[in-house]
Amino acid sequence: MDKLVYVAMTGAKENMLAQAKSANNLANVSTTGFRADLQHARSLQAFGDGFPSRVFSLTERPGYRFDSGTIQTTGNDFDVAVKDQGWIAVQMPTGEEAYTRRGDLKINANGLLENGAGHLVLGNGGPIAFPPFEKVDIGVDGTITIKPQGAADNEMLILDRIKLVNPDNGQLMKNDFGLFVRKDGGIEPPDAAVQVVSGAIESSNVNAVEEMVNMISLSRQFELQVKMMQTAEQNDQSISQLVRMS
Repeated sequence: MDKLVYVAMTGAKENMLAQAKSANNLANVSTTGFRADLQHARSLQAFGDGFPSRVFSLTERPGYRFDSGTIQTTGNDFDVAVKDQGWIAVQMPTGEEAYTRRGDLKINANGLLENGAGHLVLGNGGPIAFPPFEKVDIGVDGTITIKPQGAADNEMLILDRIKLVNPDNGQLMKNDFGLFVRKDGGIEPPDAAVQVVSGAIESSNVNAVEEMVNMISLSRQFELQVKMMQTAEQNDQSISQLVRMS
């Protein structure tokens, strides 16, 4: 069969992968702090007998959009949004450290602070545990201050400080939990310069209109690749008929 079919197949494969990324982005357009995935592919010459006149598609290392989403005021004392650059350190289900921009925080049944995805928020010494309290305040530097249950109005206790980090975004990758980790597997140290906005959350940075346009464009490209495969099959059948006639 003509090598055209393999060239078209690689193009169709990359179109399908790109469509899956766009579909995932659209599905998370309302997810707090979500970072959109990017799909990259490049052309690669196919070397072999003769001249390398054919080009295959090759998936590049995945990338992500790191621009900030819109900060939305909620009035919830537990909600925090990271200002500008920076991340909130959380604990993955595996017990390892990872980073997110999702700041819709709450206290779970075990008295531990977690975000809307169920990831435990890390403080100076690990997950942040809350004793019985009446009031909570989260400062711009992530410091958590509470009024213990039964305490006087002027008796405030500094409970912990949310671990805020500011790694090089180029050294981060997204894992299967939808969280970001360092590519070298290292742990990022706290950064005192990172600040948060209390009583607010950051929206997803997915541009729904842009993703819809990408989906339509990728769909048209996929149709083109399929037509090329059909053309390759027709060429193969025509050549077979000519051989039989000879």
